[in-house]
Amino acid sequence: MSEHSKSKPGPPIVGVSKNIERVRELIEHVASTGLNTVVFGESGVGKEVVAQNLYQKSPRLGKPFIKINCAALPEGGLLESELFGYERGAFTGAEQKKKGKFQLAHSGVLLLDEIGDMSLPLQAKLLHVLQSGGEFSPLGSEKEVKADTWVIAATNHDLQKDIEEGKFREDLYYRLNIIKIYLAPLRERPEDIPPLIDFYVKEYAAMLNNRRVEKPSADVIERMCAYSWPGNVRELQNVLKRMLVLGDCNQIIDELFNNEKAPQNGENSDSGADHHASLSTIIDLGGKNSPDNQSFSLKSAKKKAVEMVEREIISHVLGKTDWNRSKASKILKISYKTLLYKISDLGILPPEK
Repeated sequence: MSEHSKSKPGPPIVGVSKNIERVRELIEHVASTGLNTVVFGESGVGKEVVAQNLYQKSPRLGKPFIKINCAALPEGGLLESELFGYERGAFTGAEQKKKGKFQLAHSGVLLLDEIGDMSLPLQAKLLHVLQSGGEFSPLGSEKEVKADTWVIAATNHDLQKDIEEGKFREDLYYRLNIIKIYLAPLRERPEDIPPLIDFYVKEYAAMLNNRRVEKPSADVIERMCAYSWPGNVRELQNVLKRMLVLGDCNQIIDELFNNEKAPQNGENSDSGADHHASLSTIIDLGGKNSPDNQSFSLKSAKKKAVEMVEREIISHVLGKTDWNRSKASKILKISYKTLLYKISDLGILPPEK
């Protein structure tokens, strides 16, 4: 539920994309201020790494760094105890006095991970502490305690949407969100994948007692850059560990793409005349590219199939957006740079006017 350290080093912010460069700039500007900060981004993008870097570059380095998972906080009578502590006898089972996370993080940093999952009653109590400059009363105590704690929150939620739906307090949002740092998903910054691979291969080699590990080949890295990485950096880390331990890099990548393209529950795979017509254009049944011909290549046919599907989807989205490539890249959930590359590579042309 929580993590406590006094100077635990975290990994650096790795990448070359504009988003990562902007994140580094914000860290440099914000770290010395101690202003409440919210780090936004999908699960697995590295929000905790950003918080650790803020801490390491701040005057609070060497003081406590405490992480608490808001989604795991208990409900009911123990609601306050995790964050604000309690006195002996405050409730059944409270056999001794215990400090809460705010007190433990005094003069340091408190990372409220998954802040979007915090219950509304606890949001109200947190707001009171922030408004009062860090003052609160532990459960069962009449005395006020004050903690000088830098609050950093992290979430994969769209908090403004949560506010509209009554799931998050607007006043707490504005109290927390003095500084906003957005960490883009990995699919929008494929240029960060090669440096991330370099970094983690070296790190995992050390973890494996410096035994010789081979970095994935250039072809494998190129395929990894084309994958969408729904689990973001966390998924990339897990895949690299499998590759370094098991080998079979291309087989592992094949599994990723197959899982990505598999029909979801309740969906039917393509069938009927259109499906067979599409296949015939790929494998040229009865011709030189037929599976009956010795020169037939499954790899080549698979590549053609992927290119054909990509061309159709991208052309369709570009048509719907009147060739607004910025809007199309957002719909397709790929970077603008990747979209321009695919338009050129697949030979997609704008309609004649």
